[in-house]
Amino acid sequence: MDYTTQSRFSDPGDHAGLFDALPDDIPGIAAVTRGLIIHYRAGGIEFTGERLAEIDSRWVSAILATDQKRNGTPLAVPREPGDRVVGCCRDHTLLFVSALRHKGIPARSRVGFAEYFAEGFNHDHVVAEYWNGNRWVMIDTELDQADYPFDVEDMPAGPFKSAAEVWLGYRAGELDGDTYGADPNPDAPLKLHGGWFIRNYVHYQLAHLNGDELLLWDNWGAMSDRLDGADLDLTDRIARLMVASDNGDETATKEVNELYRMDPDLTFAGRSFHTSPAGAPPFTWVDIS
Repeated sequence: MDYTTQSRFSDPGDHAGLFDALPDDIPGIAAVTRGLIIHYRAGGIEFTGERLAEIDSRWVSAILATDQKRNGTPLAVPREPGDRVVGCCRDHTLLFVSALRHKGIPARSRVGFAEYFAEGFNHDHVVAEYWNGNRWVMIDTELDQADYPFDVEDMPAGPFKSAAEVWLGYRAGELDGDTYGADPNPDAPLKLHGGWFIRNYVHYQLAHLNGDELLLWDNWGAMSDRLDGADLDLTDRIARLMVASDNGDETATKEVNELYRMDPDLTFAGRSFHTSPAGAPPFTWVDIS
């Protein structure tokens, strides 16, 4: 895949010109995009109604449209927290990825789990990678460097692990699946952690790597909220291939991307079972054009 080309999700559309005024350096771009989004749970403000519904802005063009309607100023002009677009890590990352692609820099989103938000629990998370001419550099654009002991703009191995890495560790019995997810609460109506959750994130990882940077509550194909009856062998296969691809195996890269394009259990075909935190059960199927 050509990661300098906008996907349908990262395309800024009519608002592309806003990116022309951004800094040319990576930290500068990250600082600007970080100030445009406020996390719907971790931002320190409780959002409801139409404001909470902003988390379902799949498209960068829609995120920028919301920002401009509310603020109407260049992106580098600081926004008060309450004036930012409500979103999550996926939106922080996709805005940054979109800005880099606009400037001709290869960039992509990476889905997995971060160990640095809560002691003893690994939260679902999305970070960015960009190609610096020699290698893929991982950056968490949501983070302020002053708050973390590791380099957030060139992340070392360890603090963030891809969903594929975590799944293979889980399958090998090397880690506790209940310490990976969106919520460690064992008494919640739907346990948002554990093996089923990790497995679904392997499928998100593959979709994002292929330019389908979907919301983390879009569900399709072989995804399931249980492991019983799920095709675990298929998930094992794509996880192994993605890890091999990350280690430089070009044959694995081609094979896993071909699987995504050809296998209906993997391919996102435009229809999602949407389980948005802004909604309430019963959830429903939506068509995404």
